[in-house]
Amino acid sequence: MSYYTRFIRPGGQCIRLGGYRRKSPSPKFGTRQDFENGIRELKGLFPGDLSSTSNEELETHGFSGTDYHPGALHSIIVYPQSTEDVVKIVKVATKYRIPVIPYSAATSLEGQTRGHPTVGGICVDISHMDKILEIHADDGDLVCQAGAGWMDINETLKEKGIPLFFPIDPAPTATIGGMLSTGCSGTNAVRYGTARGEWILNATVVLPSGEVIKTRQRARKSSTGFDTTKLFIGAEGTLGIITEVTIKLTPVLPTTVAVVHFPDVHKATEAVIEVLNKGVGIQCVELMDDQMMSATNKYGQASRKWPEKDTIYFKFQGPTKASLAETAKIAKSVVEKYGGTGFTLAKDDKEAAELWTDRKNALYAGLAMYPGAKAWSTDVCVPLTKLPDLVYQTKRDLEEIGIPYNVLGHVGDGNFHTGLFFKTEEEKEIVRQATHRMVKRAIALDGTCTGEHGVGIGKKKYLVEELGEGTVQLMKSLKRTIDPLGLFNPGKLYPDETDDEVEGKV
Repeated sequence: MSYYTRFIRPGGQCIRLGGYRRKSPSPKFGTRQDFENGIRELKGLFPGDLSSTSNEELETHGFSGTDYHPGALHSIIVYPQSTEDVVKIVKVATKYRIPVIPYSAATSLEGQTRGHPTVGGICVDISHMDKILEIHADDGDLVCQAGAGWMDINETLKEKGIPLFFPIDPAPTATIGGMLSTGCSGTNAVRYGTARGEWILNATVVLPSGEVIKTRQRARKSSTGFDTTKLFIGAEGTLGIITEVTIKLTPVLPTTVAVVHFPDVHKATEAVIEVLNKGVGIQCVELMDDQMMSATNKYGQASRKWPEKDTIYFKFQGPTKASLAETAKIAKSVVEKYGGTGFTLAKDDKEAAELWTDRKNALYAGLAMYPGAKAWSTDVCVPLTKLPDLVYQTKRDLEEIGIPYNVLGHVGDGNFHTGLFFKTEEEKEIVRQATHRMVKRAIALDGTCTGEHGVGIGKKKYLVEELGEGTVQLMKSLKRTIDPLGLFNPGKLYPDETDDEVEGKV
């Protein structure tokens, strides 16, 4: 226990009150013999292809080619097919005190699916739990297993002639369980919000005790106590393993795309704010900086070449083609007031898809600019009016240290992404420090260390500074109550005590 005093953040917000802070005990895992016994028992319960300890699969699940946090091997990979299978895994884990790490598509960028760095653990790969269980088209919802992919769900609805879709659009291969667990979003967030919003109606969860709960019924609204569904949104598998989810669907509406160029990010952001405040049908508003446009011209898939300026991609949405035309007219008149030039509106659906392809393939175009380089992708989010300051400060920093980079942003909600390119270990460390400075800037601007990538192991050290120690201690208290053995995804999300002491100081 350690004593701490009353703490007032700048602006007068009270974060800590005087008293004693309870140190979080380190989990006591089983012995090496316990782990061997547990693995043997799991192989008996999940024979053949349903479990694996092969070096290849352990390597695939314990490391990532999309992030650059330390890798850590699991002890065994298990592929459950049902909620009941997950319960069996959890009971074995509890019996032998073995960590449990959920895993699905592994599109996360902050190391959420790594094994425990010293003991490994059971990797529960739910990618085989990918079934759509029920479609309630008239109610506008769908029940699926947690390993179902959002793109597969939308394709199934399209094939069945159901004019509905699930609008949260992160990485193309992301699954519903992973999306819920990280509270992710994507380009549609400016219109539809995030996986933390009302798109998740309920979830079936296997708790660390082995008990199975369902967080809510399927009704669109309920005032029965606090919303336990949201307890697991963003928990990154530390409180339970999601096995089934009911998601809301929304009507498919006509869309089109427009592209416009600006003299700088500040003018672009001012224009976006006014367009959004007009109340017109905006589905997406995406920023690509001058360097990103240069990469697009050289390596993008579209046939046309663009001015290499800070550029906004709009996706308009409305019930009719006439409404799209009216939205485009209003947007064009607004952006021109802020120095927007070259306003290009797609002539038809084919051209709209081509224009949007450049935005969706931006990462690959950026990589092509620097052959042999790797890209460290990271994100932060700030209030929309603070975005230009963050972009300017970050770009100046990156230019001073000489690291190749490009900038993307969900500018409609202040979410800022960078791709930082490196080839050597020395350059990787420079990139790591640049990312750290970007996070610090975002928090200083009343923002967050992660707008949609989650916390994992990469961002957990910033939580005390961003949320305050009281909030983080509340999160840890919930963790201790629900997972008293500390077996569920240990080492992720919750700051270590040393992080509390270092990052929590002002």
